[in-house]
Amino acid sequence: MKAVIMAGGKGTRLQPFTASFPKPLMPLGDMPVLELLLRQLRGAGVEEVYLAVNHLHHLIRAFCGDGSRFGLKIEYSLEDTPLGTAGPLGALINDVGDDFIVTNGDLLTTFDFAKLVRTHAERESDATICVYEREVKIDFGLIQVDSEMNLQGYLEKPMSKHLVSMGLYVLNRDAVAPHVRPGAHLDMPDLLLKMRNAGSKVRCHHQPESFWLDIGRPDDYATAQKMFDENRGLFLPA
Repeated sequence: MKAVIMAGGKGTRLQPFTASFPKPLMPLGDMPVLELLLRQLRGAGVEEVYLAVNHLHHLIRAFCGDGSRFGLKIEYSLEDTPLGTAGPLGALINDVGDDFIVTNGDLLTTFDFAKLVRTHAERESDATICVYEREVKIDFGLIQVDSEMNLQGYLEKPMSKHLVSMGLYVLNRDAVAPHVRPGAHLDMPDLLLKMRNAGSKVRCHHQPESFWLDIGRPDDYATAQKMFDENRGLFLPA
């Protein structure tokens, strides 16, 4: 199993930190989030990783090198211009093997990667989207009306639950290949919808016992630092 890590974003929501520092190298205590992700992938049996890089890519190359200190072989795919969250696959599609992992380079999770890969194979999926349940609270009173603006209901600060994409996937090369090409911009939601419309088996995978957090916002980054500091053993493979 090989993996592609999308590590080319500018991390605009974390500025000014990411103006001079790539988001995947933002530290969680003494360990960059990218290193944690690499160690988790290696613990799940991944041996080769492609890093799709752009913004401040020289810093990522300097830190990760050839991957040998993580027990991995790391190669780099440089975007001349931003290609979106799936566009870099166009240049890598012939190198990734039959089924491969794709992940954002800025997530903190206890997701079981090995279980994910097994589930993808057992269900004979063309694409597996990892999902996480998030609660969304509306900080206002929600008014329900009919067509003539008569009050029908009043919900004070309602809470709802939704499944959200974690930015973690397993994809089948042959199912992806018709929809990508080198240098073409493409976002992952568009790729997955193209695959579904073409008749591919696009399924979701939920591990209720797992934890996930996108560190893209300052508040979430602070939470991730605290979580990793207090529960380091949950995230690092033995």
